[in-house]
Amino acid sequence: MLLWTRPSGLVKNTLILAHGAGAPMDSAFMEAMAQKLATRGVAVVRFEFPYMAARRDDGRRRPPNPQGQLLDHWRAVHAEVRQQVTGRLAIGGKSMGGRMASLVADELGADALVCLGYPFYAAGKPEKPRVAHLADLKTPTLVVQGERDALGDRPAVTGYALSPSIHLHWLAAGDHDLKPLKASGLTHEQHMDGAADAVAAFLAS
Repeated sequence: MLLWTRPSGLVKNTLILAHGAGAPMDSAFMEAMAQKLATRGVAVVRFEFPYMAARRDDGRRRPPNPQGQLLDHWRAVHAEVRQQVTGRLAIGGKSMGGRMASLVADELGADALVCLGYPFYAAGKPEKPRVAHLADLKTPTLVVQGERDALGDRPAVTGYALSPSIHLHWLAAGDHDLKPLKASGLTHEQHMDGAADAVAAFLAS
């Protein structure tokens, strides 16, 4: 099942946006981001990996499918959407969804890759980064990351050898869901708008 959020006017770009490990495609974060991008001319299509679709059916929480199955599902969704849209087609996602997209972006020939809160490492393990494939990534990529993301904070990530095709957009005092510290004087809404602005501008370029 595909969930579309389309602009009222001209569609400038289409983005397939995958959910993170723990929340479905219609979570508050995913819904807000899809709506904000649509108002900026980006058509967003969401889907669910098999384990999350099964949870929707019976309510039972499950761990994500093995990586191979997640990547095969990405390939199938991309092929389905590619047949339905003309013009530029980007892929990406929140956290795990974005990481899985990054593993198939070059293979699929995606026009762009967008990652929101990239899980550069498991919580508490910055010394074990999962970035080997990011050194050679060819697809133009935007990573929108909170500076204090527990899965990839700014001090750790700036030390990684990342492909020159990857652009990092940092959100001040933001966490893994892009929420800033209250003491920063910033709001989650401001950061979500800032993220949507950055994604729309990136896709337009």
